[in-house]
Amino acid sequence: MASRQKRYDESSGNVFLDIGFPPLEAQNLRVRADLMIELIRIVRRRKLTQAAAARLFRVSQPRISDLMTGKIDRFSIDALVEMLWRSGRRVEVSTKPSRRVA
Repeated sequence: MASRQKRYDESSGNVFLDIGFPPLEAQNLRVRADLMIELIRIVRRRKLTQAAAARLFRVSQPRISDLMTGKIDRFSIDALVEMLWRSGRRVEVSTKPSRRVA
């Protein structure tokens, strides 16, 4: 019986790129995902209800539901940065060379 070797691909560091999104869209999705993760951590760390989180971020409760269920397509980077600011967080941006130059 021949053993079967499993093949693994090295990650690019961006799951969205790895699953086939175009590079620019993958980068935008990654930034939004990172911002959403931080907002979710704030809600959980402070043990906020969705109603309390909505008041803190000055958005509707359904927006918090969208956030908590990871509906990334419903949020822009601007909206997420504003929500973080309203929670008392500051967003800093850093850049680094990409692995692939267009």
